[in-house]
Amino acid sequence: MKNNQSALMDAIFKNLTRTFAFFVFALLGAITVSLIYGSRESIAEYGLSFLWTNNWDPVQNIYGAMVPIVGTLLTSVIALVIAVPVSFGIAMFLTELSPVWLRRPLGTAIEMLAAIPSIIYGMWGLFVFVPLFQQHVQPHIIDLFEGVPILGDIFAGPPFGIGVFTAGLILSIMVMPFITAVMRDVFEVVPAMLKESAYGLGATTWEVVWRVVLPYTKNGVIGGIMLGLGRALGETMAVTFVIGNAFNLPNSIFAPSNSIASALANEFNEAGGMQKSALLELGLILFLITTVVLAFSKLLLLRLQKGEGKTH
Repeated sequence: MKNNQSALMDAIFKNLTRTFAFFVFALLGAITVSLIYGSRESIAEYGLSFLWTNNWDPVQNIYGAMVPIVGTLLTSVIALVIAVPVSFGIAMFLTELSPVWLRRPLGTAIEMLAAIPSIIYGMWGLFVFVPLFQQHVQPHIIDLFEGVPILGDIFAGPPFGIGVFTAGLILSIMVMPFITAVMRDVFEVVPAMLKESAYGLGATTWEVVWRVVLPYTKNGVIGGIMLGLGRALGETMAVTFVIGNAFNLPNSIFAPSNSIASALANEFNEAGGMQKSALLELGLILFLITTVVLAFSKLLLLRLQKGEGKTH
């Protein structure tokens, strides 16, 4: 009797968990179908040219996604370029260099950054960071690189304060706690014997981290970076405050532009007809970009695991 009851409970539990798993796929499918259905007018009108058309004019009823796509990708790349080295340094300090009494409060303080609402980051960026950056930092950077090939064009003015770089910098502060937390956690699971052996052979702290800790935890580190990238791609309010919300292709990283999330936040409430369909297609594009990024990261991790097997 007990065996039959246990078998029945196992079957119920197995089917219940399977239902939950398939519910996730059903939910993703429903989101995809609803976005495609809502953007059908825009897809029929513009086709693939929607992706590389940079004109967004609600008055003339002409729409293109190139500016928001470029703005989304640029701000996310800038955020990762800034956040990844800083997060790596913080995680390295917390696990290898920090005094024991400082690790917990410092780690807690970093994790608290993740709990701050994005609108607070946006308000701080607009009312505190932007004026300081515009008056005291941006003009000096523009003057420093003026006339320098390539860099002169990348850091060209005028100094608005708001723009693609500012949005990327605010995003980097927002994603830093997530990347740092993952890196710290995976660094802590490295067996102490491996690190102590390296130190015993005369390795420096940097050599231990670079040649022992990172190879051992590379899958987790890449996962943390992809987590930060996913957060940066979909961030809305903070970017909306500081990116400038201009449907112009940025001619430098200091120029105002737009992102997919900020375009949706600014215009969706009052949109209708073709404009609403175009905005839903922007949402579909952002969904696909996020999916492609996650799929690429998964393939990268699988490739690293295969290479690890061949090495050993």
